[in-house]
Amino acid sequence: MATSKRPNILMVVADDLGFSDIGCFGSEINTPYLDKLASNGLRFTDFHAAAACSPSRAMILTGTDHHIAGLGNLIEWTNISGQNGPKGGKLDTAPQRGMPGYEGYLNERVVTLPEMLRDAGYLTLMSGKWHLGLTPERSPKARGFEKSFAHLPACSNHYGFEPQLQGQDKIPEFMTMSFIALHSEDGEYVKKLPDGWYSSNGYGDKMVQYLQDWKEGDDKERPFFGYLPFTAPHWPLQAPKEFIRKYKGYYDDGPDVLREKRLQRLKDLGLVPKDVEPHPVVADEVKPWDELTPEERAKSSRAMEIFAAMVECIDANVGKVVSYLEKIGELDNTFVCFMSDNGAEGAAYEAYPIVQGTMIGHLQKYYDNSLENLGAGNSFIWYGPRWAQAATAPSRLYKAYTTEGGVRVPFLAKWPIGLADKSNESGGITHKFSTVMDLTPTILEMAGVKHPAPKYQGREIVSVRGKSMVPFLTGRDDKIHEDEFVNGWETCGRAAVRKGDWKIVFIPKPKGPERWQLYNLKNDPGEIHDLAEKEPERMKQLLKLWDQYVLETGTVPLAPELGEWMELMEEQMKEDVWMEYEYWKEGARNDPEKFRKQPWRWQKEIKQI
Repeated sequence: MATSKRPNILMVVADDLGFSDIGCFGSEINTPYLDKLASNGLRFTDFHAAAACSPSRAMILTGTDHHIAGLGNLIEWTNISGQNGPKGGKLDTAPQRGMPGYEGYLNERVVTLPEMLRDAGYLTLMSGKWHLGLTPERSPKARGFEKSFAHLPACSNHYGFEPQLQGQDKIPEFMTMSFIALHSEDGEYVKKLPDGWYSSNGYGDKMVQYLQDWKEGDDKERPFFGYLPFTAPHWPLQAPKEFIRKYKGYYDDGPDVLREKRLQRLKDLGLVPKDVEPHPVVADEVKPWDELTPEERAKSSRAMEIFAAMVECIDANVGKVVSYLEKIGELDNTFVCFMSDNGAEGAAYEAYPIVQGTMIGHLQKYYDNSLENLGAGNSFIWYGPRWAQAATAPSRLYKAYTTEGGVRVPFLAKWPIGLADKSNESGGITHKFSTVMDLTPTILEMAGVKHPAPKYQGREIVSVRGKSMVPFLTGRDDKIHEDEFVNGWETCGRAAVRKGDWKIVFIPKPKGPERWQLYNLKNDPGEIHDLAEKEPERMKQLLKLWDQYVLETGTVPLAPELGEWMELMEEQMKEDVWMEYEYWKEGARNDPEKFRKQPWRWQKEIKQI
């Protein structure tokens, strides 16, 4: 869709935000700027991402499946099997190592949204979390962003704090890739973060700076694409005190009470059915609220207060950007959308074998997790499965699982003036199915840009798997996907396929039965009543669709129930050698080239007979 003045694009992504964690989706958390955008736009209740962060980000920026784009799994989870290994879990990520689609960065089989928009005359800007490659040749600059300030790893300390180790102490294995705030600016590694750094504020300020430069510079006639992906509210839970103090006492009744309040609010808003049956909380690895000591309750509720503060701080920074666009008269012509990259993070890391022992001791020695200090830069906490399931209710489980709690995320969008018709009036809600893969084709159509597949810059590329929302928004169609659409998911051996209202799910032990289950999401959105035995023919049909998904996307199964895979090769058995840049090692940031690696890649050999 091309108009006389092409629309600007502002895409905002939160990290590990649950379905009901913002005000317009039923939260008690104060998010006035996001709520205002929703009141002038549309909220989506059946919008889906991948079950984890970098896979979702790959799909957002390419419009295709993450197994095709190079992020078949988080490279951190592929690199060391236990990184995503709850107690009782047995899955090994070795079969995925070195395989096509598991490179750990956006590969050459895809063209990115910023590359296409840049080529079409858009100014492309990014501030925030990248997580799609650690080296300059994998950076945002290399994949289409003309200006970028990018957080490269999966997560880090939001204040940039790093403990000064004593003697022979080393960073515990689990923490090596989760505390260093490694950034690049326009493809060059950042040596030092600005004084007073806090992640969300830094990213919001940088995006406003980019927009000011655009408005006042030579590029002001070009429309812009702004990508603002926050690292919050991903753990470690940290936030400015002025936000934390607002929530003092809010959560003293515990996660179960919060879950009931959120559910009721979702019903009142019309975001879930009035008679919805929520999935029971699954959290055997942590004690229920009524068994906690007063001190444990105080720290647990404080963790949730900090989480809420992180969410409000995101909103405040979205407000900075949107208010500036409004001030300069550009907001009406800007498509603004906001989403989470996956469900809320519910891992009880204290129960993970890889965390127990050295990491707990490290936290006690180098961090101050006293009640009064929680949320500061030298604290390091997460909030666990019970708080997470207050945010994902009525759905089952949370991040890293292909149940609805892991993949159904909040999504809201404000359209450029004149785009949406009366069927999508301001403040509306749609229950139509859609996914993050739909964003690239939607934005391309708004911008009047054609996807270049099958070739881009002389190399073969894939086309999008998503579908443009524009026909739905303009009233030319009453849905985004066909009634019998098929969509697949797989993350770290957890899998699912959905066709229309029917979905099969495979969740390994200990969080699932380690067999395929069948649900009718229209009647059972909480995925509670397994119909596998009652509907054997439907199960067979969906299992065939799973096999088709594996073939189409190159998914490497991690369990016999998910399909066959090649015999494990000797090269794949090696642990902790799959990251292209070992930035956490001593001296690495002073001399990056010495700590670069070229991990082994599987090559298909064709032998003549």
